[in-house]
Amino acid sequence: MKQSESIQNLAAAMAVAQGEMGAAIKGAANPFFKSKYADLGAVIQAIKPHFAAHGLSYVQFPVTGDNSVGVTTRLMHSSGEWLEQDYFIPLGKMDAQAAGSAITYARRYALQAIAGIPSEDDDGNTATQAAPQFVTKAQAKTIADLIDKTGSDKEKFCKAFKCESIDKLSVDHYAKAKEILEGKL
Repeated sequence: MKQSESIQNLAAAMAVAQGEMGAAIKGAANPFFKSKYADLGAVIQAIKPHFAAHGLSYVQFPVTGDNSVGVTTRLMHSSGEWLEQDYFIPLGKMDAQAAGSAITYARRYALQAIAGIPSEDDDGNTATQAAPQFVTKAQAKTIADLIDKTGSDKEKFCKAFKCESIDKLSVDHYAKAKEILEGKL
């Protein structure tokens, strides 16, 4: 952690602001884990008015490391005093979507930590797991045609394969779904 020479005014302002702040509200849903969590917006909403009322503010900058991304979060006081800390997340998949997810995750956690507000996390795997892969348009059309040809029920099919629609069928389930519809299983 880095800090200004003195943090006396910042510490006093934080003590008052933390006494006023509550937890971030779990309003976002994670469909993969069927759970709720407090997203970045909820964290900001929980701290913003209390920070502003006591001369506190923050900035967050994306940073990169070896196979990781994160943020540098600086908590500032109107007196010029500040605290700063880096927080990195290892990337399981090296692409822009994974980096964006990890940076948002890092921003949320770093901000919660520096503000001292509670919130449980139920979506931690989004930053470290690869995004689910869905069938191609051509594969979705093949499945849709087989469903029509066999007189199968699309809703029952989607329920059986745990997909919200045919184009959201996991590539891992495609071969089995096709074999079932073709009567090969």
